[in-house]
Amino acid sequence: MGRRVVITGVGLVSPLGIGTQATWQALIEGKSGVGPITLFDASALTTRFAGEVKGFDPSLYFEHKEIKKTDRFVQLAVAASQFAMEDSGLEVGEANAERVGVLIGSGIGGLSSIEATAFLVKDRGPGRISPFFIPSLIVNMAAGQVSIRYGARGPNSATCTACATGAHAIGDAFRLIRDGYADGMIAGGAEAVVTLLGVGGFAAMKALSTRNDEPEKASRPWDRDRDGFVVGEGAGIVVLEEFEQASKRGAAIYGEILGYGMSGDAYHMSAPHPEGVGVIQVMKAALAEAQLPVDSVQYINAHATSTSLGDTAEVIAVKKVFGEHAHRLAMSSTKSATGHLLGAAGGLEAGLLALTLKHQILPPTLNLDHPDEGCDLDLVPHTAREARVDVALTNSFGFGGTNAALVMRRL
Repeated sequence: MGRRVVITGVGLVSPLGIGTQATWQALIEGKSGVGPITLFDASALTTRFAGEVKGFDPSLYFEHKEIKKTDRFVQLAVAASQFAMEDSGLEVGEANAERVGVLIGSGIGGLSSIEATAFLVKDRGPGRISPFFIPSLIVNMAAGQVSIRYGARGPNSATCTACATGAHAIGDAFRLIRDGYADGMIAGGAEAVVTLLGVGGFAAMKALSTRNDEPEKASRPWDRDRDGFVVGEGAGIVVLEEFEQASKRGAAIYGEILGYGMSGDAYHMSAPHPEGVGVIQVMKAALAEAQLPVDSVQYINAHATSTSLGDTAEVIAVKKVFGEHAHRLAMSSTKSATGHLLGAAGGLEAGLLALTLKHQILPPTLNLDHPDEGCDLDLVPHTAREARVDVALTNSFGFGGTNAALVMRRL
């Protein structure tokens, strides 16, 4: 047993709102953040909607001269980190700078910068490439910018594990504190790929919903009429601290991270194993590290993206791991409201799970009108509800068969 690790701050920037409270309030009110794409001309695409962060103004978080030096995913990460640090009240100074680190990942990184620069070079030649092009887009620059902002000189890294990125970042940060390498970590994920190439690329895979006439109803995990997922953007950041330190400074604690699991499907580059083999393994690993029996879990924030293969595999895995208890716990997909934030999803959903523990409210699964065959668990359809949640789990899975699970407990 290592040191105890708790969550003292949550910072969210999502299609539901800019800021943690705005995101949470819209979520429990059953609102959708999905709508027509406004960030670029999507008229030529088969999918013309996404979960955009609406009204985001980087000048609120950066000096004007710095804005052009940072990709949108970095800007979203810095904003969410600011919210998380303000929420936490953790201060970084000379006395603790080397003991506070940053671990923020992204599944794709600065795609908008790559796309814009490629078009610029094609039209006007390589002489137009900005000297800030590379530093603006590399995946670890979100962590770098946040560490510079707060003077955090502890462990500094970035995960890049597709749609499991944010959860892996938080899990890895949890272990750094547990094992004594840091006392505090700013951790999570950020993504900004609502671009022509980003949406167009997923559309070319036939992975996206094409419900263009009703975009707010397009993300419908476990529903028999789902036709693909919805791309979203945003950032989810949490502040993790060693328990004794957090308690000593009087920090408000959302909950304690007890377990973290990692696994690989070893099956397919994009499809999950149909029997949920890697998902079963990752949930068992997280519960084993937490040293908890399966019947202690009351709620799961599912990965469920609104794809037939993925949704079904996760339900199969939950039934196999939890047995009869699977029908007594609740499970919902907040992606029904936000769309799929890819590398930011695990960070957003870990933050939402912390808020679930704090408020004792289960977020709903929107658009679950007709549960698909076998999707017969308590999936919290349509409406949020109050419930006692002492122990909860969140799942995140990514292309390449990479999986993550986190177990949290309310204190």
